[in-house]
Amino acid sequence: MTQRLQASRFHLGACYYPEQWSPSLWEDDFRRMRELGFSIIRLAEFAWTIFEPQEGTFHFDFFDRVMDLSHQYGVQVILGTPTATPPAWLTAKYPEVLNVSQRGVTYQHGQRRHYNYNSSVYQKLCQRIAGQMAAHYKDHPSLVGWQIDNELNCEVDVFYSEADQQAFRSWLQARYNTLEHLNEAWGAIFWNQTYTDWSQVFLTRPTPSDSPNPHQALDEKRFFSDSALNFARLQAEAIRQFDPTHWITTNGLYGHLDNHRLSKDVLNFISFDSYPQFTALLPETGSDPLLDRRWGWFLSIVRSVSSNFCVMEQQSGPGGWVNRIAQPSPKPGQMRLWTYQSIAHGADMLLYFRWRTAPYGTEIYWHGINDYHNRPNRRVSEAATIGRELERVGASLVGSTYQATIAILKDYDNEWDGELDIWVGPHERQSTLAWFKELQHIHIPVDALYLQPETSLGDLSRYRHLVYAHPAIMTDATATLLQAYVQQGGTLIFGCRTGYKDARGHCPMRPMPGPVADLCGITVEDFTLLGAHQQAPSINWTGQDGETLRADGFNDILHVETESVEVVATYNEDAEYYAGKPVLTKRSFGQGKVYYYGAVFNDLTVRAMIQQLEMVSPFAEQLTLPQNVELAIREHQDGNRIVFLLNYAKTPQFIQVHQLATNLFTGELLQGEVTLAAYDVLLLSFT
Repeated sequence: MTQRLQASRFHLGACYYPEQWSPSLWEDDFRRMRELGFSIIRLAEFAWTIFEPQEGTFHFDFFDRVMDLSHQYGVQVILGTPTATPPAWLTAKYPEVLNVSQRGVTYQHGQRRHYNYNSSVYQKLCQRIAGQMAAHYKDHPSLVGWQIDNELNCEVDVFYSEADQQAFRSWLQARYNTLEHLNEAWGAIFWNQTYTDWSQVFLTRPTPSDSPNPHQALDEKRFFSDSALNFARLQAEAIRQFDPTHWITTNGLYGHLDNHRLSKDVLNFISFDSYPQFTALLPETGSDPLLDRRWGWFLSIVRSVSSNFCVMEQQSGPGGWVNRIAQPSPKPGQMRLWTYQSIAHGADMLLYFRWRTAPYGTEIYWHGINDYHNRPNRRVSEAATIGRELERVGASLVGSTYQATIAILKDYDNEWDGELDIWVGPHERQSTLAWFKELQHIHIPVDALYLQPETSLGDLSRYRHLVYAHPAIMTDATATLLQAYVQQGGTLIFGCRTGYKDARGHCPMRPMPGPVADLCGITVEDFTLLGAHQQAPSINWTGQDGETLRADGFNDILHVETESVEVVATYNEDAEYYAGKPVLTKRSFGQGKVYYYGAVFNDLTVRAMIQQLEMVSPFAEQLTLPQNVELAIREHQDGNRIVFLLNYAKTPQFIQVHQLATNLFTGELLQGEVTLAAYDVLLLSFT
């Protein structure tokens, strides 16, 4: 059961920075927010010096005025603890709070997120400011909740200060107890890395070829995550000491942080910062790139943490810092499209970044709803349209949850291990994108599902199909859970490089795919990583005609171990010495099936796999949709379903409605051909 936002109404709003503007603008700002249908703002996440201009001296009068004015206009407030930007007096007096790069360079005051999580003095000062704010504002009528810090592990997600080095040793001592156990877990006998005293143990440091001990690197990322969790926990405890009533969240998701544990152990739910144009910075393989539609995958990951969540920052304009991340302006309709993309995937509260574009600082080009001139513009007009729509449909959305019958499995150990391991990390990213893209194109909603220690068979059994593309690290416990899932009727799909590492990152002396070899009924008799100038071999897939299918990236050469295994596809002649060998197998096990594909998935092989599985869109009978339109479904516990149709194309798209449906925006009944304008959105209810 995920932690989730439990809202009684849909709140639409913006991130607001009154400290950057003349107080003469404030009342007009709140008046115009209400005209747009806004009912919530986020405040103060970068305002530490205003609250504590010098150590131990606290002033609240500035934000008291803002909070009182927000209440006067019926706008609720999320207060941020201002710990992402420590004051200059703090870093000058306590330089040990500053973060340090792996090469020993100390990050200085002048940007943000330049601190480390393990400095004891910084922890105490952060607890104190959080507690002071909670004690002062806990009873303010405009307060609705708290945001801890801002974007934990954004900008930088590695930490090498002296405080971190000491904390890492303590973390390792708690995990391994003795140096003998640590040396064994890290394989330290290799290249004579054996440690004989705890003082010799460090976080990864520069090496001649920038290739650290991989087991040390994996533990390092686990430690970074635990450090961030502890930092958040200290603030949450400080807030709850004075204010046990209001909810606590933080905005993510960023690297080297177990956001599921963070939400479960510290927060009431997770929040997310949604910037769909960031996907332009992420390479896509194959044809028909998803572009901003790909952002739905990241929203799926958020949903795996909290089924209903807050979007704390929704992109509303062109974005970028002075020296990086330059993004074009959203085209007319795209801000609305991205808003409903977030809502379709589970957002029950949404704030735009930002109310007005900053006229100075690093983010002077990170545009908000209002421009510098503060006059009406098309983004303000688009926000007003969204506000009117959500006044009509918001109540019918809140509390409903996204529906999918297939999930892509992930876990943090494989995610972190894959950052260093080029034999598997890039393949996992390619396969995940290929599956998400093809499912999107044929209108099959999909979930992300992170395996956690508490994941149960019931969690898996909600899905007819699970894709676990390349879980190099596989434990016996996970294998037992997956076997139970298949046995009770589920269909499980593995890709190459499955199960060749244990939890330490070692390659144990057992046939691959390790703990799931018996379940799959095959072993890997040979394998090869495909070279940069080597074309992936073609494959012969039973029942598949048309375009040539190729086994990308890595080729497992499979050996069938039991008669219950069916060979679905083999390598063709261009595979040379392993031509004719199995590349895709299927085994019936109990009431279910398990597939093993000995390569990396691409668009065509995923499409073939979907055909093999006979998967169809859940609304295939009611709707015929073009590829450019996303289908998403949110459902209430009483079975009432809301269908989202989102057009990501710059041209109109034509859909066929085969059963009578209601346009929830207008109340109009629809059937037959319906035109969806460029970047348009439609919400339907079928009777």
